[in-house]
Amino acid sequence: MSLFKKIFSTQKKETLDKGLEKTKTNFLSKLSKAVVGKSKVDDDVLDNLEEVLVSSDVGVNTTLKIIDRIEARVSKDKYLGVDELNAILREEIAGLLSETNSGSETEFTVPLVRKPYVIMVVGVNGVGKTTTIGKLAYQFKKQGLKVVLGAADTFRAAAIDQLQVWADRVDVPIVKQSMGSDPASVAFDTLSSALKQNADVVIIDTAGRLHNKVNLMNELTKVKRVMQKVVEGTPDEVLLVLDGSTGQNAFEQAKQFTKATEVTSLAVTKLDGTAKGGVVIGISDQFQIPVKYIGVGEGMDDLQVFNKIEFVDSFFSGKE
Repeated sequence: MSLFKKIFSTQKKETLDKGLEKTKTNFLSKLSKAVVGKSKVDDDVLDNLEEVLVSSDVGVNTTLKIIDRIEARVSKDKYLGVDELNAILREEIAGLLSETNSGSETEFTVPLVRKPYVIMVVGVNGVGKTTTIGKLAYQFKKQGLKVVLGAADTFRAAAIDQLQVWADRVDVPIVKQSMGSDPASVAFDTLSSALKQNADVVIIDTAGRLHNKVNLMNELTKVKRVMQKVVEGTPDEVLLVLDGSTGQNAFEQAKQFTKATEVTSLAVTKLDGTAKGGVVIGISDQFQIPVKYIGVGEGMDDLQVFNKIEFVDSFFSGKE
């Protein structure tokens, strides 16, 4: 299908295919069982398909939306063979992702209508937030952009230390204070420093706790307000990092953080170690927030710009 032409580099595509291998194998195995002994798409096949999608962590609401679309095609075409189901499912999932994700990007870029472009990163501890920040800094630097990191997760000393390790590894400047410092103060200092250095991109880490959502909301609001005193209209982007291997728990985290602050983009990590990659489809659809990055391995280059065409191709590759 021309829609699924190869637009990634071969190496990136191989990494994506490998990273989604567990998800693909699990999903296609269930899909094969759902249609065994059937020649056409009927109510039984649709019921089985619904179970496959839900058990693949696509989510109930998104699953029902996909089933409704396939039912509409069955009704319109009167007869659909099960051999066509894979292609139809592939098209409908790609269509669903298209509603939230432009999906044509393959490189790490930021709109530099003004400098610096400020990204505030949120997410609970353990989802790969600091690693994602480090890999983003690496990728932006590779594009020739000047990056400054801000260690505004002052709740844990380990968070500051971990970000320092990444700053050293990538060789980008970091602004930090001691544990327990005011996160907004760190954000203020980071933007002030970035302006002096004529930086292109600022990435601000924030505390990854959800035990008190009121405090979290107040803290993130304060960080934003203080940043706007330095650069009006910041942050330009609020990136929520989610651990794809947690499946439905990632949905709950997305729900809590979208209540706490205005999330504008998503990064879904750790997809290489799980069969729950379907969560990318459900979260993108359910929250109507674009998935911007996905993590498909531990290497520096294994954080990829999310491309819906390549994702769906890898999700279904090997099954025509």
